[in-house]
Amino acid sequence: MTTEQLWQPSADTIADANMTHFLQQVNADHQQTLANYHDLYQWSLDDNETFWSMIWDYFQVIGDKGATVVEKKDKLPGAKWFPQASLNFAENMLRHRDDKVALVFRGENGARQQLTYSELYQQVAQFAEGLKQQGVSKGDRVAAMMPNCIETIVAMLATTSLGAIWSSCSPDFGVQGVLDRFGQIEPKVLLTVDGYFYNGKNLNIKDKVADIVSQLDTVECVVVVNFSDQSDTLAGDTVVGYDAFIDNDARHIEFVTTDFNHPLYIMFSSGTTGVPKCIVHGAGGTLLQHLKEHGLHTDLRAEDTLFYFTTCGWMMWNWLVSGLAHGATLVLFDGSPFAPEPEFLWDVAEQEGITVFGTSAKYLAALEKAGVKPRKSHQLDRLRAILTTGSVLPPESFDYVYRDIKTDLCLSSISGGTDIVSCFALGCPILPVYRGELQCRGLGLAVAIYNENGEAIRGKKGELVCENSFPCMPVGFWNDDDGQRYFNAYFARFKNTWAHGDFAELTEHDGVIIYGRSDAVLNPGGVRIGTAEIYRQVEKIDAVLESIAVGQQIDDDERVVLFVKLRDGITLDDDLRQQIKKTIRANATPRHVPAIILQVRDIPRTISGKIVELAVRQVIHGETVNNTDALANPEALNEFRDRPELQQE
Repeated sequence: MTTEQLWQPSADTIADANMTHFLQQVNADHQQTLANYHDLYQWSLDDNETFWSMIWDYFQVIGDKGATVVEKKDKLPGAKWFPQASLNFAENMLRHRDDKVALVFRGENGARQQLTYSELYQQVAQFAEGLKQQGVSKGDRVAAMMPNCIETIVAMLATTSLGAIWSSCSPDFGVQGVLDRFGQIEPKVLLTVDGYFYNGKNLNIKDKVADIVSQLDTVECVVVVNFSDQSDTLAGDTVVGYDAFIDNDARHIEFVTTDFNHPLYIMFSSGTTGVPKCIVHGAGGTLLQHLKEHGLHTDLRAEDTLFYFTTCGWMMWNWLVSGLAHGATLVLFDGSPFAPEPEFLWDVAEQEGITVFGTSAKYLAALEKAGVKPRKSHQLDRLRAILTTGSVLPPESFDYVYRDIKTDLCLSSISGGTDIVSCFALGCPILPVYRGELQCRGLGLAVAIYNENGEAIRGKKGELVCENSFPCMPVGFWNDDDGQRYFNAYFARFKNTWAHGDFAELTEHDGVIIYGRSDAVLNPGGVRIGTAEIYRQVEKIDAVLESIAVGQQIDDDERVVLFVKLRDGITLDDDLRQQIKKTIRANATPRHVPAIILQVRDIPRTISGKIVELAVRQVIHGETVNNTDALANPEALNEFRDRPELQQE
C-alpha cells in the first residue's frame, strides 16, 4: 500500500545537509559512487568497520582510536568495538568553551536561566573537584533524583569527567521505585533537590528523600540543590547544599581517560513487570552513536537550538545532553507541558528560537485534542524539525503537525529505546516524510523485520531485529556476572541477532512502521494485531482522549478489551460504543474490533509517559503488578481490577 508523501526536502536543504557532506566524504575517501541515502545505508552495512571508524574521524572524537575497530564482530553478544581505544565522554561534550550559550533552562513557573559554554566548563570543574574531595573516582556511581535543570547536566559531566558512572531518575519517582533502581547500583553520592514544580504545585520531597537515603547504605554524601525554595529542607550528617559542595576555586578539569567500553551510564528498564534491569552503556559507544544520530540524522550543528521534552528518568535526557558535542544550544524544560496553559512549550519555542523540537507522540495527540494550533498563534520561523518518540506516532498526528504547526519541516518519528540509549529507526534530512512512517533505518545498523520463523520479510508485520553488532550495544547488565540476563533479554529468540521487542514493518520506501511492543501484541483467533493500529482509529473520535487495549484469555482464545478515557462530562453509552466499533471495523479489520469497551477515568503510565498495557493485562487476569512505584499514577490500576463486565462464567 502506497502512503502519502507529506514533505520533501528542497534541493538546497539536501545539498547543505551534513548527511550529504558525509556521503560525499565516503565517496572521496573510499572510492565509492553512492548517490543517495539508501546507497549510503547499504555501504554502512557492507563496510561496517570502515563506517564506524569514519564516524570517529568525521566528528573528530577526542581520544585515541587504536588500531583495531572491532573484535568478534559477528558475535552477538560478544563483539567488542574499538578494544584499544581510550577517551573521556565529558571531554567530548565540553570541547566548546566559548561564550556561546550552551544551556537554557525554562521552568513551568516562569523561571529562566542560561549558561555559556565557558561557564558550563567552569561549573563542571567546580563540581568535579567537589566529587574528588568526596572520594569519587573511576568506576564509582553517582546517582541523581533531579529535575531536568542545569545542575543535573553539570553533575553528570563532572561525574563522567572522573570516569565515574552516572545514573538518574526524576523526583516524581516513588520511594520503592528509586530504591529498586539505585539500590542495585550502590551509589557513593546522591544528588537531589528540595522540591520541584508540576502542574502549578510546588512539591516538597524532603520526607521522601530522607526515606530513600535511610535505605541506601552506600551513600556517603547527599547533595541538595535549592530548586524550589522550600524552607523545610533535608537535614543530616551526610547532607550538604550544592553551593557548599562545589569548589569555587577550581578552574581546570583533569579528564580521566577510560576504555571505549568503560561504563558511562546505568539506565533502567521500566520495571513494571519486575525489578528494573540495570542496563550499562559504555562511554565510547554512546558517544559515537549520538554523534551519528545528532550530526547526520538530525542535521544538528552549532547554530541550532535543540529541545526535547523529557525528564531525567527517560533516555531522551541522555540523548539530548549529547547535543553539546556539536556546540548547539540546549533548551531544558521541567514541569507539566500543559502548565500554565497548553501553548506554553510553543511560547518557549518562539522565545528561544528552537530549531529542533523533540517531544512525545502523546503530547502531540493531547495538543490536537486541546485545539492548539501553533501555526496560527506563534512565530516559528527557525523551527526546521520536530522529533517524536515514546510511543507510536499515528498518521493523524503527522497530519496535525503539517496542518497546524508548520508545513515546511522534517517530522522525524524516531524509535529505539533505553536498551541502546538511541534509535534503530529515525529521521533523515535528505529523505521525504511519508505519512505514518519513520523515515529510515539508522546508519550502521542492519535492522530487519522477521517473521516467527526468523526469516526477513518486507511489507508485512513482524519482529524488529538487528542482524549485526554495533558500538552502542550495552556493555551488559549490572550485577549480571555470567551475562545470562543480558543474553535472555535480547539474543535468546533469534540466534546471533538482537531482538528488540517491537512489532513493526519495513515499507516500500525503506521506511519503518511501528505497531507497538511485541509483548503487548493482541492475538485474537491467532491473528497478531499491534495495539497502535487500534489506538489510531479510536483516538480519531473527538469524545475519546486516550485508550488502552489488552488481550483477555477466555475459552482457549483471546478477546480484545478496550478501555477509553473520555472528555470531561461524557459517559460511554451504546451509541459511542457502536461509533468506536464502526470506526475500527471500517478502517482496520473485523479482527481489530474489541469484544468489550469500558470507560475509565485514567490510564496508567510510566513516569516517562508510556502507557502500560502489560500491567493492565495482569490486573484484569487477577495477577499482582509488581513495582507500581515505576508508574506515574499507580492508583489508575484500581479502575481495571474486578470489573464485572470481564468476569468469566
